Amino acid sequence: MGAFPGASASVSGNDMSVNKVVAMPTQRSDGASAIFVDPVSLGLEAEIERVAKSSVHILIRGETGVGKELVARRIHALGARQGRPFVAVNCAALSESLFESELFGHERGAFTGAFVATAGWFEAADGGTLFLDEIGELAPAMQAKLLRVIQEREVTRVGARVARPINVRLITATNVDLEQAIADGRFREDLYYRIRVATLRIPPLRDRPADILPLARHFSRHYAAQPGGIPFTAEAEAALLRHDWPGNIRELENVVQAALVGLRTPHVTPADLTLTVRRATAAPEVVPDSLGLLSGLVDDLLAFDTPDLFERVQELLVLRALAACHGNQVRAAANLGVTRNVLRTLMQRHGLLKPTNREP
Repeated sequence: MGAFPGASASVSGNDMSVNKVVAMPTQRSDGASAIFVDPVSLGLEAEIERVAKSSVHILIRGETGVGKELVARRIHALGARQGRPFVAVNCAALSESLFESELFGHERGAFTGAFVATAGWFEAADGGTLFLDEIGELAPAMQAKLLRVIQEREVTRVGARVARPINVRLITATNVDLEQAIADGRFREDLYYRIRVATLRIPPLRDRPADILPLARHFSRHYAAQPGGIPFTAEAEAALLRHDWPGNIRELENVVQAALVGLRTPHVTPADLTLTVRRATAAPEVVPDSLGLLSGLVDDLLAFDTPDLFERVQELLVLRALAACHGNQVRAAANLGVTRNVLRTLMQRHGLLKPTNREP
């Protein structure tokens, strides 16, 4: 793009592929898709499909590199605005001095260098979806201007006297603790409630290990010079599964891409993988309250009218316990605090028990 200095954005219409088996369009324009198969990702897909059918503003939360733009594109592709523009803007790249001209546009002669009238990102996304990544990095003055546009549903170009109506679905994303930022006076509470009509939390890659190898193979197919990609040895796959992926999907993509550069063997081996080991002392400054996070997730789920919510959560809980214990029912039951008989009853209830071949 590059229409505005300092802005990082991309625009796409109906040029993305949507594959079932939980496929999310990537940030590239070639239509490639990243496959997610972990039970946690399947649960997230169900939430994505639910919110995509609505028109409410959505806040996506998760660590850096976890795939927030992928989810935003997936929502757009499944919603009523598919085929209309999808515009992604990195808020961290928006300078305060050019914020209004970049987001809202400007008229000719509005400032030095404004030789032609130019539409901003809101107008570029009119009728479609505007994705504002790293919303937590916006300065307070910019937050106030953004809030007004969201409330009034119109933008006024720099140097203009007449406002232009806009019809945009807003999706925002952040890895910042916005509640703490509000308490610290760094983020406006009124803006927070405007963008947080619905919330999606994307778990880190280490919490959905079944996605690691499918994603690695996907990136191999994308970056390898040969069709079908370059396979990984069993030892390389084991190394990928052992890694905790602090940089999430973005780190995995970079590791695979680097491994393929100058590769002279028919397989990717552990020696080709550049895996950075985190220091033992590098503990997070703040240990999250697990029950507090769970309460927040429950609040978000209850905000939707989902008659079968209890059944869906119960099934997901059983699936995750079994996945964490590699299918061992005794261990899974112990982790859930129930007996194996209770677990098997739940598995049967949700169709998770394989039929036996015993004679009646």
